[in-house]
Amino acid sequence: MDKVLYIVSEDNKGDRLDKFISLVHDQFSRTQAQLLIKEGNVLVNKQTVKTNYKCHINDEVEITIPEPVELDIKAEEMNLDIYYEDEDVLVVNKPKGMVVHPAPGHTTGTLVNGLMAHCKDLSGINGVMRPGIVHRIDKDTSGLLMVAKNDMAHESLVQQLVDKTVTRKYRALVHGVIQHDHGTIDAPIGRDKKDRQSQTVVSDGKSAVTHFTVIDKFKDFTLVECQLETGRTHQIRVHMKYIGYPLAGDPKYGPKKTLDLGGQALHAGVLGFVHPRTNEYMEFSAPLPTYFEDLLEKLSKDR
Repeated sequence: MDKVLYIVSEDNKGDRLDKFISLVHDQFSRTQAQLLIKEGNVLVNKQTVKTNYKCHINDEVEITIPEPVELDIKAEEMNLDIYYEDEDVLVVNKPKGMVVHPAPGHTTGTLVNGLMAHCKDLSGINGVMRPGIVHRIDKDTSGLLMVAKNDMAHESLVQQLVDKTVTRKYRALVHGVIQHDHGTIDAPIGRDKKDRQSQTVVSDGKSAVTHFTVIDKFKDFTLVECQLETGRTHQIRVHMKYIGYPLAGDPKYGPKKTLDLGGQALHAGVLGFVHPRTNEYMEFSAPLPTYFEDLLEKLSKDR
């Protein structure tokens, strides 16, 4: 069994323990966190506590991650776009349309299947379904992901996400013409009570902050760069819809009449983090995919 240790910061003071676990280790839902606590797999300051325990600053939260149920996840040879790799970390540019990790009933064709064929050493903290996966991007979002090749690297990278020190910049094409050049969306995100498969802005959701800058304006669309301060599920898609500028091509959060792009026009173009072993800051940039470039060229001609 693997163990991870988190220190409660000022931002999480007063959070319920199950909520805190789902925030810092986003592979766990609150329900899964509650099960971990009830089974004695979570200690606060070396003591067992109840799921409704309220966190204090500098609490030491130790999570013992149970051995995963063995599933037959097979390595698959893929032509992965690797931007960087060493003994600890790997940075890969995921194409649009590829799922990051397997799920029950969908165990082939994912980025994890390709990574398993590319390298045999991936961290085991997230279990057999998500080896090496520190953070995710949606199936139809393209761009850069960091992958941990051992548990030391995994814990370091996750802690950087918790501390909000990872640089994550996305390019997004949104409906409408945004009149101001910069903005910050600070609105909590949680499950949509009317549609459990969707996220929305809710008062009791997880803290979510997105900064955006206008890059270019077209007749009916705006190209923006979004920088994530937090990393909630569908965060950019939900936040841009919330302020009235939903992503082009987005089948879930976009308007009924949108561009037929096979998914949202969203690309994770910049990724920066401190290397877990060398403590050197590293930053990587990936150009827009061809479909996105072609779309912008067409919009430029139409304005």
